[in-house]
Parts: sequence; C-alpha cells; structure tokens
Amino acid sequence: MSRALQLAARGLYTTDPNPRVGCVVVQGDTVVGEGFHLRAGEPHAEVHALRQAGEQARGATVYVTLEPCSHHGRTGPCADALVAAQPARVVVAMQDPNPKVAGNGIARLRAAGIAVDVGVLEGEARALNPGFISRMTRGRPWVRVKLGASLDGRTAMASGESKWITGPEAREDVQRLRARSAAILTGIGTVLADNPSMNVRPETWEHGTYDHDWVRQPLRVLVDRELRVTPDAALFGPGGEVLVVAEDRVLASPAGGKRAEGLRARGVEVIGLPAAGSGIDLVALWAELGVREVNELLVEAGARLSGAVVAAGLADELVLYTAPVLMGSEARPLVELPIADMAGKVPLVLQDVRRVGPDIRMVALFRHAL
Repeated sequence: MSRALQLAARGLYTTDPNPRVGCVVVQGDTVVGEGFHLRAGEPHAEVHALRQAGEQARGATVYVTLEPCSHHGRTGPCADALVAAQPARVVVAMQDPNPKVAGNGIARLRAAGIAVDVGVLEGEARALNPGFISRMTRGRPWVRVKLGASLDGRTAMASGESKWITGPEAREDVQRLRARSAAILTGIGTVLADNPSMNVRPETWEHGTYDHDWVRQPLRVLVDRELRVTPDAALFGPGGEVLVVAEDRVLASPAGGKRAEGLRARGVEVIGLPAAGSGIDLVALWAELGVREVNELLVEAGARLSGAVVAAGLADELVLYTAPVLMGSEARPLVELPIADMAGKVPLVLQDVRRVGPDIRMVALFRHAL
C-alpha cells in the first residue's frame, strides 16, 4: 500500500477534478502490475495495473489507495474490471467519499466472492486527497492559506513593498503548492500593489523530476468587489483561465457592467456574488468553486482577505514561510483578525516544520479540519 501511495502521488499536479489514486497487483511475493491515475478521462490506476499484470492478476492481491469506482463516468467502473480479472483479495486504503460510490465498489467486489480489506494506511490516503474529500463531503474545496512573513510576523513594509521577504527556495515551494491546487485566490489589493501573474512556471523549478507537460495551470480567482482591476493586469496574461468575482450590485450598475464587458472582451469570466460585511460572501464563493469541481484552493492574498478567510472559519490549512529577518513595528501584519482577548485566539495544530533554503516552512491545520 505504501508503494501504491507513492504511485498515486505522481498524479499530484494532474488528476483534478479526480482523486489521486495508485494501485499495485501482487502475485505471491512478486509485484506483477502497477498503475496510477494521471488525468481525468484517462484510465484509472486499477486499469493500468491490471493491464500490466495480465493473467497474473487472477488469484492475486490488489492494493489500491481508494475504493474502486462502481459507476460510469468518463471511464467504466473499476470494480467491474477487478471482478473480471478475478483477484483473490483487494486491499483498499479508504472508502470513496463520492456519493456515487460510497461503499458500492467494495460491495460489488465482495458480491463477486473477492475478499476485501479496508483501512490500510487510511490516514496517508486521506492526506493525499484532502480537496476531493472536502468537495464530496462539504461541497467546497479544501482551503490552504499561504503566507510569507518575517520573524516578527510582518508581510510587507508600510509602503506595501514586499519583494522579497523569503528566498528563492521558498518561492519554488509555493510554485508547487500552486501546481497541486485547482484554483488560486487573491484580492484586488494584492493585484493593485504587486501586479502578480499568479501562474505556475515549472520551467523555473530546480528540484524534482516532474514532466512540465504534466503540470496544468490552475484557475486564477480574483476577488474584486468594486471591479477596480484594469484589463492590462498581469493576471490576465498567459497561464490559465481567470475568474473575477465582483459584488452583484456592482455588476448590475451601468459603470460596473461596462467594466465587466471590458474584461470579458479579454476572455476573462466575470461573475457577481452577494456582499457580506465589507467583502464578498466567501461562503457563496466556496460553494461556487465546489460546483466548478475545485478540489484544492490556495489563498495567496494580503492581510485583509487572508484574515477574512480565517475569521469566517473557511480556512482548513495554513502554510507559513518565515524568513530570518526583522521588518519592524511599522510593517504590515500577517493577517487582519478582529480578536480582542485571548479567548478569541485561533488555535491550530502543527503538522510539519522544516527548512526550505534559509527559511522555515510551517504547515498547520485549523481544528475544524482535523
């Protein structure tokens, strides 16, 4: 199963909206087939592994990181392919949270006389597909908030200057976070201050062996309540599709409608959502992204929007890169959170701490996401 998980991880940047799945077929003590899912619409991991195993799949043990599908999607049911191959046993890391499967694949195998064990390395399998699980169970993406800061928790100088706090190794690491995400979200303040492209540039990566053709560009989402972005923003350059989210009231106005048409003429999709407080209704936006089959959402925004996501309880994971520098008390804070006393502090649970070049990367989960 450990090997199957390694194989599944090879689809880290490519499988959306499908889950990352790996499969290993073992006859006696010999691995006779391996496979992983690469892209939606292409054969699933079980199909690749069974093809490689051929007749040796009969009576074998099959290890798969996710319950074999039992429904017709872009491809046929993997449960049926396994039944036809007649292995003696199938070991499944976790049940599929997709309501179209949800135990049906396991039941189909057992009905065919195949022994099925479930739950081997389940924690590792779940960690590989947090976005798919979130979308299937909550109807919204897994939300990862990325922040870069100094040792004293500052993200930009008072003037807005922020390039560069962290080193090139951390910036490459962020590129990999972008690559595994189905969408990247930022706010108009960041776009006006930094004019970022927000795309994935695998040709600049110096570590890893991933084929650049396997890395797809995520959807870039701009929260721009008043539609202040201009059509010449770098965000609208090469690097995937762009979705601009404005307040529906603004889009309904003559001036807002005209600005929206200017963006649409550039091939940019513009939608309107209700306001909530001083910003866009993020719950409605998360639901919209769920409908668009976004599994993992990476928030790369300023202190205000990042703070709003955290304050609303809509962040699942925090990735913080800390540089060994001090920026002083006049610099801008990490996030804007309206916390008045210790009772209102936001608890997190550390999952990983490591060096990335000269910087430190901390990964923590918000308690509701555990």
